[in-house]
Amino acid sequence: MPQWARVDVTRVRVERKRRFGEVYLGLALWRRLGLDGFFNDAMEEGREEIPWATMACLLTLARFCAPSSEWKIAESWYEKTALDELLGVPAEKVNDDRLYRGLDALLPRREGLFKHLRKTYGELFGTTFDILLYDVTSTYFEGTGAGNPQARRGYSRDGRPDCVQVCIGLVVTPEGLPLAYEVFDGNRTDVTTVEEIVEAMEKKYGQARRTWVMDRGMVSEENLEKLRARGATYLVGTPKAMLRKFERELTDKDWSEIRPGVEVKLCAAPDGAAETYILCRSMARREKELAIRRRFRQRLETGLAKLQESARTGRLRDAATANLRIGRLFERHRRAAKLFDVEVTEQPDPQKAGRVKLDIAVTVHADRAEWADLSEGCYLLRTNLPPQAPDPLWKTYIGLTQIEDAFRVEKHDLGLRPIFHHKQDRTQAHIFVCFLALVLWRTLQQWMSSCGLGTAPRKLLEEMAEVDSMDVVLPTGTGQELRLRLVNRPEPKLAILLQHLGLPLPNRPKRIQNVVEKTAPPITQLQQNQHL
Repeated sequence: MPQWARVDVTRVRVERKRRFGEVYLGLALWRRLGLDGFFNDAMEEGREEIPWATMACLLTLARFCAPSSEWKIAESWYEKTALDELLGVPAEKVNDDRLYRGLDALLPRREGLFKHLRKTYGELFGTTFDILLYDVTSTYFEGTGAGNPQARRGYSRDGRPDCVQVCIGLVVTPEGLPLAYEVFDGNRTDVTTVEEIVEAMEKKYGQARRTWVMDRGMVSEENLEKLRARGATYLVGTPKAMLRKFERELTDKDWSEIRPGVEVKLCAAPDGAAETYILCRSMARREKELAIRRRFRQRLETGLAKLQESARTGRLRDAATANLRIGRLFERHRRAAKLFDVEVTEQPDPQKAGRVKLDIAVTVHADRAEWADLSEGCYLLRTNLPPQAPDPLWKTYIGLTQIEDAFRVEKHDLGLRPIFHHKQDRTQAHIFVCFLALVLWRTLQQWMSSCGLGTAPRKLLEEMAEVDSMDVVLPTGTGQELRLRLVNRPEPKLAILLQHLGLPLPNRPKRIQNVVEKTAPPITQLQQNQHL
């Protein structure tokens, strides 16, 4: 029955405004993936006041919605959200000490999570695991990382060679769903991680005949031989120097265009091995690489001309200094350095007896420039799969962009870098939480794609950030106040998106058990990548 009251509209006010939309969406994803059940089963209750499974959810949602430190979560972020009602945890119970202990409790469940994800991906998306994509990135520390033996200086993908770092190897499905990861020492080279990650995946999921897709940084003859010995197949990139062996094929005209601006052709192995090579040529990539090389060549020629002028006029007389400057020029302009040979010689100065004058001779190799023009935009793939059309092979290899995108999301959207933790276990737990947030992110992408809503979770999260919960206070004629805790109605555009997702917003905040019904429309993958 309706309840009626006389309200003084001049005194109506809104209090306790909280962020609702983002955390509500995150909780829906958490439940869709069955992570609530997994962590409830995996993290047995003890003497803790707040269940560790709830803390795992809180840490992941904070990373997913607003990446920040544990201190900031406790000091400001949590109390500005509606999670106190959705999780049933009062804001005063959330402190940095409890969050850090939550990290410690979360880490041992890593291996169990990988197995849970494999099962869940299969149920939600129909994902198969006969093809796995693998790549490595790095993330650096703010500080010396003295308490973490894995924190080492190495090749930095973040442009911070001055900082210690760890390397992270990520395995994803062709759809881009994160399946597992490993953390390596910061000075590990990519090629040395392959055997370890393959063994780890076989230990988790059995020694099935899988196809591994990897970039050229992972490729060595030793690694490929070990994959063959395990009965695995592979599709990998090759060093660009390998293109020299296919110079004749590059000039032939029997290319197949598989999409506008992209051509491929199959080639037999040059040594007669039971392998197939796939030559690929991208017009867009060619134009970009040509423009970059021409720019570097022009700058390098200008720099060398200045050095020649300094030597001619006598301002530059020391050969060691000249060679040092030439080396610096070549280092800054690597893309064009191979086109030039530079020789520095000392000769008597005809104008001043007893002094020497430098001569800097620059040789431009036209044959190298011609080869560069021919090979720009081309790359070579290698596989031991049975002979087949090049189209699906190329499409499968291009799936590596899914990992590159995952690394961008991890670092920019989910705040993987920099790492402020100093202990090894805390660093591992931080990466684990980032991985969980990436799982939510990628699941949301698949969910949106299956509903025809694109693949831009950040945009949806920004729109969900406009949805708040609040207390509407209604002063009545009897002197009492009615307090209604409500969720504001979304804008029509967002309401349509949520309707397509099968995720209507409640009128009032609810506990987590009622966030999303198990009977909600299933996620279906409408745009499966073409498998081999």
